[in-house]
Amino acid sequence: MWIVPERVIADLMTREAAFDAVEQVFAAMAAGAARNFPVVREALGHEDALYGFKGGFDGAGQVLGLKAGGYWPHNMDRRGLINHQSTVFLFDPDTGQPTAMVGGNLLTALRTAAASSVSIRHLARPDARVLGMIGAGHQATFQLRAALEQRPFEKVIAWNRSATRLDSLRVVAEEAGVPFESVPLEGMREADVIVTITSAFAPSLLADHVSDGTHIACMGTDTVGKQEVESSLLGRATVFTDEVAQSVTIGEAQHAVAEGLIRAANITPLGAVINGTRPGRVSDRQITLFDGTGVGLQDLAVASAVVDRAIAQGIAIEVEF
Repeated sequence: MWIVPERVIADLMTREAAFDAVEQVFAAMAAGAARNFPVVREALGHEDALYGFKGGFDGAGQVLGLKAGGYWPHNMDRRGLINHQSTVFLFDPDTGQPTAMVGGNLLTALRTAAASSVSIRHLARPDARVLGMIGAGHQATFQLRAALEQRPFEKVIAWNRSATRLDSLRVVAEEAGVPFESVPLEGMREADVIVTITSAFAPSLLADHVSDGTHIACMGTDTVGKQEVESSLLGRATVFTDEVAQSVTIGEAQHAVAEGLIRAANITPLGAVINGTRPGRVSDRQITLFDGTGVGLQDLAVASAVVDRAIAQGIAIEVEF
């Protein structure tokens, strides 16, 4: 069994590799070659934490496993640790024996950013030039770096409930040579692409804040009750997702479905667009929305790639189990 600790992940996984792994697994899911298992996600009743499991089997890539982890909201303030904590476990699909344990914190941030950037690559207008960011937590800088690589953006605009936290996004934008501006939510009408990455249980981005032709990547809603955008925005948009079953139960679409604004049949798996079996954007005025719920197969794909790299570089730790 191989162990790849959290401390070496940054030297092993690039944004490009994460993008490729996530794009390939989305395509495999849409082709019926890979499937996710039902998500387990529970409140612990301790430290206000949410804990759970996401797993699946990718028959195309021969990857089987799960990610265990969750959200400890007091970690940063009390212990100086990031609030999201997770570990990925891989198994031999032929025998069921464990093959690897991989630190999942940085991988989760990279695969989440990769998912939104895959959606931008396939759904945003080619002439998109203004990128909007909503949220400024730990994952926001990963989202911004990945998004900036998908179009020649000329400006980044951002909103967060606490505007002082936007400085981390300003640094990333300036490092990329792109002007940055803090705006009110109404200012998002200027954006051609909007990425939402919050843990909110009430919408901040309203339908009136979005202009025709915008692509929106909703990346923060992964639990029953969470909501980042107004339900009517999904009714106005063409909706895509990583997995329809999660989208309508724990994703951003859960609210629009409950209100009768859309049905599961109206939601297109992004992998089908990648495979060319379903259309993506069909007009410059169309609003496209990607509901990124975060599927276990994304975690397994990037973890498997990291294990291969770690073994090749002699960094992985081999143990008897």
